[in-house]
Amino acid sequence: MGKSRIVLNIVGSILSTSILILIVIVVLRAGKSAYDLGYRIFTEPAMEEAPGQDVTVRVEKGMTSLELGNLLEDKKLVDNGVLFMIQLKVLGYDDRQKEGTYTLNTSQTAKEMMQVIADEDIEEVEE
Repeated sequence: MGKSRIVLNIVGSILSTSILILIVIVVLRAGKSAYDLGYRIFTEPAMEEAPGQDVTVRVEKGMTSLELGNLLEDKKLVDNGVLFMIQLKVLGYDDRQKEGTYTLNTSQTAKEMMQVIADEDIEEVEE
């Protein structure tokens, strides 16, 4: 009886340790994914170097942020439409897009495109 109890304790300890290691791995991977997403929200580069290519985009009345992001992704202006939607919300442009036809460029950053679509003056960024 004593030997089986020792074996059960060892197996229980190994199982507990394995579960703890698994939880740590999951938390670390989730943290890395969250960091990567947060980093991309604020630092996503333009699709191409200047001069890029001009692309005409039609923003319809009532278009959602996700629809706009998907449109820009389809036109190869942004890498990921869902990420663009998140950027719109985080940067405060989600309700500011104006209906109209815009000429955007593949060398513009997402924020520059948001400013154009919101009919704002584009801020010059010093490099």
